[in-house]
Amino acid sequence: MTMTVARAQKQEMMKNTNPEIEFKIDSLLQLMTVEEKVGQMNQYNGFWDVTGPAPEGGSAEKKYEHLRKGWVGSMLSVRGVKQVRAVQKIAVEETRLGIPLIIGFDVIHGYKTLSPIPLAEAASWDLEAIKNSASVAAAEASASGINWTFGPMMDISRDPRWGRVMEGAGEDAFLGSRIAEARVHGFQGDDLSAVHTVAACAKHFAAYGFSESGKEYNTVDIGASTLHNVVLPPFKAAVNAGVRTVMNSFNELNGVPVTGSSYLQRDILKGEWGFDGFVVSDWASINEMINWGHARDKREAAQKAVTAGSDMDMEGNVYIEALAQLVKDGVVEESLLDDAVRRILRVKYELGLFDDPYKYCDEAREKETIGNAKHHEAVLDMAKKSIVLLKNDTNLLPLKKEGQKIALIGALASDKSSPLGSWRIASDDDTAVSVLEGMQNYSGNSLTYAKGADVFVGQAQFIQEVVVNDADKSGFEEAISVAKNADVVVMVLGEQGFQTGEGRSRTNLQLPGVQQELLEAVFKVNPNVVLVLNNGRPLAISWADAHIPAIVEAWQLGTETGNAVAQVLYGDYNPSGKLPMTFPRNVGQVPIYYNFKNTGRPDDKDGNVFWSHFIDVEKTPLYPFGHGLSYSTFEYSDLKMDGTSFETGADIVVSVQVQNTSPVDGKEVVQLYIRDLVGSITRPVKELKGFELVELKAGETKSIRFKLNNESLGYYNNDGKFIVEPGDFKVFVGGSSITRLESDFELK
Repeated sequence: MTMTVARAQKQEMMKNTNPEIEFKIDSLLQLMTVEEKVGQMNQYNGFWDVTGPAPEGGSAEKKYEHLRKGWVGSMLSVRGVKQVRAVQKIAVEETRLGIPLIIGFDVIHGYKTLSPIPLAEAASWDLEAIKNSASVAAAEASASGINWTFGPMMDISRDPRWGRVMEGAGEDAFLGSRIAEARVHGFQGDDLSAVHTVAACAKHFAAYGFSESGKEYNTVDIGASTLHNVVLPPFKAAVNAGVRTVMNSFNELNGVPVTGSSYLQRDILKGEWGFDGFVVSDWASINEMINWGHARDKREAAQKAVTAGSDMDMEGNVYIEALAQLVKDGVVEESLLDDAVRRILRVKYELGLFDDPYKYCDEAREKETIGNAKHHEAVLDMAKKSIVLLKNDTNLLPLKKEGQKIALIGALASDKSSPLGSWRIASDDDTAVSVLEGMQNYSGNSLTYAKGADVFVGQAQFIQEVVVNDADKSGFEEAISVAKNADVVVMVLGEQGFQTGEGRSRTNLQLPGVQQELLEAVFKVNPNVVLVLNNGRPLAISWADAHIPAIVEAWQLGTETGNAVAQVLYGDYNPSGKLPMTFPRNVGQVPIYYNFKNTGRPDDKDGNVFWSHFIDVEKTPLYPFGHGLSYSTFEYSDLKMDGTSFETGADIVVSVQVQNTSPVDGKEVVQLYIRDLVGSITRPVKELKGFELVELKAGETKSIRFKLNNESLGYYNNDGKFIVEPGDFKVFVGGSSITRLESDFELK
């Protein structure tokens, strides 16, 4: 970055910054040595019991000495008031300048009290509930001394093989953008200096969700249109919502590891978008540019990363080892360090850490906040809203509350750890309410449980351990016997909680282990089966769809899993969730998503083989994006627009009548899609541009209104410029992306 670009970016940032804070930063920068500046750009993982003796020998001793010298700007994975206070005390009271640390942690879907995994939350389409979920996580994390979370993840992904889909909001940029805003506001609140909030981090910047073959840490090769119209919008929405930090990602893009991408970090994020927070690398991603073949050694990796705009090195030891010497050698301009440190200090000031470094270190607050009853109520509410009813052909659900014999089958039904999901490093094993426990709260029926088969024989979060049971069927006989004597069988099947998440890519999207065989064996003796799925990604369940009358997508719902599932199964909560990600018929369809391009040969109009399709399976999804049933039924009618021809820039009002045609009160996510029929760059067959969660009493009809404008109708060209083109459009409204209610209009 040249001095001219640096000045221009600084001037742009200064328009929206606090002059008092900027004056303090200027004064502090003048006092700092090059080494101390580099220190602010250095983040270390918690490396010893801070309340114990100082480390001796090895890298831990070196890190400890760096901390005492003021050469550490942030620490991660230090948690608990006693630990945080002890490490903060060293930074504030033993270093020359006393600059406080910012303490980071992976608060992904809760701290101790866990909400559903983020993909499940996205299925609620309830932005207020999602925001509240993030605020609960922030309250507990901040009470434990943490002031920065490495979330939310807003990677759009169309590939369920990628394990980290559980951590995002699904496949759609519009929905993903709205959820990104909600989570940022939930974490950060209205006042970042408030003690119950934490700084959010938009990750992973950018395109991580498009890793080839869904394989973790893999290369990404996408076009400019996909980058600007699919990948970047949620990040821009997060920046507009005031997110204070951004994390770059492990992948490369256009042959450049994104940690070293000036285009993404300098040109777009800090330049075009005017982002004035700071960028942190993902774990050692600066160092990994050497493995990519983009840098010869740590010295070159440090030079490329800081030049590209990566402000803080997460546990890579690259900046701390090489950056000061690069400045002294004249290879890196000190102004780059000043820019990075200014951003880091700005966030620390905004958090109030300079006013009170120990503001997050209140043991009484920690005790009263973590795991309190209100938090359990909130995550239960979020869990119920996240459940998606995929199928209910014979109205097997809701279950009757008395007079029935219910068989509950599946190892996951009694599991109290797996429902917590992945990324639960501050929570405790065996703390989830199991489905068995939840159903035992309903005493009107006779409930009998049989495990059927172990799903997994080994599990751990950070090592390659999840060992699937693919042979032991010794429990089948008991499960079959229990099923024979039941009126209804509830089977809880799916993935173990650590089978999704970072490093958990899969090539098989079917039920793991012997679960499919168990499902088929039980179905043979009793077809009245309710399949409850516990999983962190879309699964390929074509056999179940063809045979099982009722299927409930219950994801991994966190601490209150069992209560949420039971309340939905028994009808005390009417499900309203909608899929944020397409379910394929089989893994061979992947990637599959609703907003595909039409292609030049979309159908079989000539009656021959030469059109875009598979010869062994339909090209349609098993369950489309936006799909989700209810115990209520809804009818859409009277789609209207306030005209048929509009000038560019005009607001276009779309209205539709939605009626609850059932005797059951319920909620429906009304979805609006458009299609731009002709564009200078080809447009998808449908694009979500609006949704509203509406509550309708039995028999009630409501008129739902949407407004379309330039932002709705335009798109980014291959140069990243937002354009609105005149032409013909279609608008669709319904309860999923597969909706036939449509109208037309012209944009002049």
